[in-house]
Amino acid sequence: MNDDKLSRRTFIRNTSLMAAGAIAGTLAGKGHALDRSIEATIRRTPSYNPEMEYRRLGKTGLWVSTVCLGGHWKRINVMKQDFDKNRRDVVSRCIDVGINYIDACCRSEVLAYSRALAGRRDKMYMALSYCGREVRSAEYRTTKKLMESFDSLLTESKQEYTDLWRITCHEPGGRHSFNTSCELVAALEQAKKQGKARFIGISSHDRRWLKMMVEYFPQLEVILFPYTAKSKLAPKDSLFDAVKKCDIGVFGIKPFASNSLFKGSSAPDDPNAQEDDRRARLAIRYILCNPAITAPIPGLVSTHQVDNMARAIKERRELDLTERAELERAVDDMWAKLPANYQWLKNWEYV
Repeated sequence: MNDDKLSRRTFIRNTSLMAAGAIAGTLAGKGHALDRSIEATIRRTPSYNPEMEYRRLGKTGLWVSTVCLGGHWKRINVMKQDFDKNRRDVVSRCIDVGINYIDACCRSEVLAYSRALAGRRDKMYMALSYCGREVRSAEYRTTKKLMESFDSLLTESKQEYTDLWRITCHEPGGRHSFNTSCELVAALEQAKKQGKARFIGISSHDRRWLKMMVEYFPQLEVILFPYTAKSKLAPKDSLFDAVKKCDIGVFGIKPFASNSLFKGSSAPDDPNAQEDDRRARLAIRYILCNPAITAPIPGLVSTHQVDNMARAIKERRELDLTERAELERAVDDMWAKLPANYQWLKNWEYV
């Protein structure tokens, strides 16, 4: 098999295996033999590393690392390194430590990570979105236009398929008409039927709209929404009720509140680097205490940051009293430092 791409025959075979994995996942705990079967399925996941933890991505049946690579590269200017080399090195380190999913949500990210994965596309799952030419733009609110946009990006990035097409929707998703919702779901279904998208989903910053979408459209398999170290389960009418009921995979975006969690610049020689590394690990451990979150997807700008995320997975999951107090102080500081254009994150304290 050519390392650069999977054949359609391989695609169909792998999709069937993942469907079987989905069934196994729903039956977990009914017998030791089944547990061994699930473990064997997990070991076949791309870039499997026994020191990494993996969670089932809802009804897709994929097993993804419990921390994944977000597509954004904020603060990459602190790295004294060629951009493409930086992205390839970061992806290489992700593969080494067992991180096996990249979320690329705009054209530049899709192109950059397609280059970074050249020759080893089978080592990681990669999501695709063309946020500038999807439903946030009035021109792209029909199935036909969405498919044209999707096909053009596949061609430009030299990809035969994407593991997940997740359409980037309005942050207040309720601004979309129901007709637009139907059109976007129809486009996602069409891409899946044509073998161009293995799985399908959406992203938004609107809890109520996301809840409506996953309950009304069972075709949806994955959603993305903000979830920080300040987020917690809403006492009633939680989005997670719908997530569990509909067996939806969840990627948590903005885990570090657009870097507001940190004191330093993210530069390797920053005097706050050690404390910021610890804050990042505490935040990831806290977020993963919610089993409904498949994985947070921080943007990582260095191999050191990748290693720090892998270290967080190895550490004890539950925070002790001292660690909780430390994280509470850090997130209070984070909330106070949120820039004006990220004040909306405070709406995601209860999910």
